[in-house]
Amino acid sequence: MKLAVVGGGSTYTPELIDGFARLRDELPVTEIALIDPDLSRLEVVSGMARRMLAHAGHPARVLATSSVEEGVSGAQVVLFQLRVGGQAARDVDETLPLRCGCVGQETTGAGGLAKALRTVPVVLEIAEKVRTHAPEAWIVDFTNPVGIVTRALLDAGHRAIGLCNVAIGFQRHVAALLGVPPSRISLGHVGLNHLTWVRAVYLDGEDVLPSLLAERAEALADGLALRPELLRRLGVVPSYYLRYFYDHDAVVEEQRAKPSRAAEVAAMETKLLEMYADPSVVEKPALLGERGGAYYSEAAVALIASLLGDRPGTHVVNVRNHGTLPFLADETVIEVPAHVTATGAAPLPVPPVEPLYAGLIAHVSAYETLALEAARHGGADRVRNALLAHPLIGQDATAEELTGLLLDANHAYLPWTTRSGQVR
Repeated sequence: MKLAVVGGGSTYTPELIDGFARLRDELPVTEIALIDPDLSRLEVVSGMARRMLAHAGHPARVLATSSVEEGVSGAQVVLFQLRVGGQAARDVDETLPLRCGCVGQETTGAGGLAKALRTVPVVLEIAEKVRTHAPEAWIVDFTNPVGIVTRALLDAGHRAIGLCNVAIGFQRHVAALLGVPPSRISLGHVGLNHLTWVRAVYLDGEDVLPSLLAERAEALADGLALRPELLRRLGVVPSYYLRYFYDHDAVVEEQRAKPSRAAEVAAMETKLLEMYADPSVVEKPALLGERGGAYYSEAAVALIASLLGDRPGTHVVNVRNHGTLPFLADETVIEVPAHVTATGAAPLPVPPVEPLYAGLIAHVSAYETLALEAARHGGADRVRNALLAHPLIGQDATAEELTGLLLDANHAYLPWTTRSGQVR
């Protein structure tokens, strides 16, 4: 079985390789193609991958290539984990919106829109090569913004599904709190990518969230930077991305007072690449756990095993709505538990969503539709409309200013703009 990873030179990749090595019985991979245009990084990361597999006694071959065509040819699954513009572009996404008093985040708000504008055209171009050279392959998208990118792929007719590590991370956190294996925990997880709430925590089929909130709200809130009192009052656990909405102004002040997350990650990546280049390093370094993407490999392995028909199962994924949330259009991409088999993912029924959450989901979903239009077709007016529709922006003057700033900062990635950021 051949797997291809687009963005294989990422410092994330050893996390993925570690999962393949540990979970070989679930996913018998024989070849892993790492695809990346940065040959210097690719050489370092692929060398690390080979050592990790050899150390684990895993027989898979590692192919390192800058050719998408060569890398994906014959693959059963292609994982997308690319970052157009690298950490430098991410730094702009996280700092530029602060000039307008808006949250600076790489997937949410103005930064998320900038990333979508850069990313969607590149992803669609690569996906066409997958269609030609591996027409039966599944595309598993881990590239942010996952919801928008997954919808772009589905709208173009690709066999695609979106994956995020937020749900599995929370599942593991709850399992640790309860002292039980993660397999006994499932979640009532609902929303859009990076805009989700856990409304139930099932332990062997019984919802234990009310008792957890009553007794362990502080522990559940750990890492969310939200008040435990909020969780108790709402009776749900928001994802940590909800802090950008629930505590927007405080977040902006915090972000203005410290270096961007992109700057922190860039420093980590330098250290990680040095470690990966050391021939004595044969296991993923502990530092990788600070890089992000925890449990990404385990979620990916389990999902791929289901998509290939070996282990049908339930996974929290990004899929078409198809009536699951009746207040959204069918073509919307939502993030919910779904039953996954070789034929694809079917969302499981979701209890009616309360207005407090449904309103925000609908609002951000409308923004995502406009963001995708801007990413596909370009145009300053489309960018401005998407910004105006986003609940974290939503003011005409702010949307106008941000449009100019974003287009100017990203002109190198947007062929429909000039150097000044204006439309050609």
